[in-house]
Amino acid sequence: MKVIVCGAGQVGGNIARYLALENNDVTVIDQSPELIRRLSDSFDVRGVIGHASLPDVLESALAGDADMLIAVTHADEINMVACQVAHSLFNVPTKIARIRSQSYLDPLWSLLFSRDHLPIDVIISPEMEVANAVTRRLRVPGAFEMISLVDDRVHLLGVRCDQNCPLLNTPLRQLTQLFPDLHITIIGLVRNGRPTTPSRDDQILATDEVYFVVDTEHVQRAMTAFGHDEAEARRLLILGGGNVGFYLARRLESEYPWINAKIVERNAARAEQIAGQLENTVVINGDVLDSMILEEANAGATDTVVAVANDDQTNILSSLLAKRHGAQRAITLINEGTFESLIATLGIDVAVSPRTITVSSILQHVRRGRIHSVHTLREGFGELIEAEALETTSLVGSPLKDVNLPPGVLLGAVVRNGEVIMPRGNTVVQAKDRVVLFSTTESIRKVEKMFSVRLEYF
Repeated sequence: MKVIVCGAGQVGGNIARYLALENNDVTVIDQSPELIRRLSDSFDVRGVIGHASLPDVLESALAGDADMLIAVTHADEINMVACQVAHSLFNVPTKIARIRSQSYLDPLWSLLFSRDHLPIDVIISPEMEVANAVTRRLRVPGAFEMISLVDDRVHLLGVRCDQNCPLLNTPLRQLTQLFPDLHITIIGLVRNGRPTTPSRDDQILATDEVYFVVDTEHVQRAMTAFGHDEAEARRLLILGGGNVGFYLARRLESEYPWINAKIVERNAARAEQIAGQLENTVVINGDVLDSMILEEANAGATDTVVAVANDDQTNILSSLLAKRHGAQRAITLINEGTFESLIATLGIDVAVSPRTITVSSILQHVRRGRIHSVHTLREGFGELIEAEALETTSLVGSPLKDVNLPPGVLLGAVVRNGEVIMPRGNTVVQAKDRVVLFSTTESIRKVEKMFSVRLEYF
């Protein structure tokens, strides 16, 4: 597939890296020669220096032969115009744009993004995606990762194991016998910062981070088995009143009215603006790194603090400061990947990466075959994929013990007519089943082929 990525920043660079590693034909456009050089030196991508929305620049990027254009520059207007030019002049079939300004996304102007006006096929709003990701993590306290799959019938959870975890030192192959009511499939282990796909003989050790797929009805039982029985948050303190903090508060008001939320925002004008748009959320004007402001916000009685300012250092320090004041749990927005490895050692409970979330949202539309959703797990580890099994899918019709899955691919769950089936050796996948699986980056293309529609299907 030939893909043009407009923007070589964190998001664009990561998308280009993912696609290049899967042997796609990738061209990246950016005005920074340094960013282009860094990408082209590290990965098999072609670089074009220039303004991504200009026709001659897109022509230099061979837009006439492109299958897809992904516009993720820092300017909404450049992203939108790039999609328009790609459509009008080069007939690029699929256009994806990152758009931050919510004025463009107001439902009042829903006709703006149509083939007759601005022909953008997929719009990604990072702020809304991040707010949704934070909300998901609030639903399962104790988990640092939570992804809902197959119409909320299956969850992917990530938990940290401490010395009190009942599953410590138990070979994974014995979990079914020792815990017959525990309907989970472990698909990833992170030990000493290194992610691996587990074997049946691996054991869970203290300080391990474990990713597992679980039937939604068994979530609480699974969390208890891993030693987590934290209560759901009732008092929430949001540090930062930017777009992410505002959207999070607005969603909590509409969907979780029992949560008592407060926002601390440094800019007085912004604080006044969002206070006028929120009904039940208390907005405090002040510095999130000011201890007196945190005392005023009653951080000591807060179940969860969510740090979503625009600066990573501010988010990390304010989270730690709030926990020192007595906050029980910290969810922290981290943009720079270099900080993520430090999070657990610092005492921050959950790190949320806008870059990873945005990349996952875009990859969902890049993947081929009957793939319904894609979620990136840690940078460079792999992807959690939800797909529909077809009659021609190699998984269908044989017991899983007889199916040769590609290396690094683990089946997490099968959903058939609303029933969740945790895969075992004698499980037989049927056509039209919804399958949840994990794949390392190296095997993604093989997974796509597994779920692709072949001619004999018709």
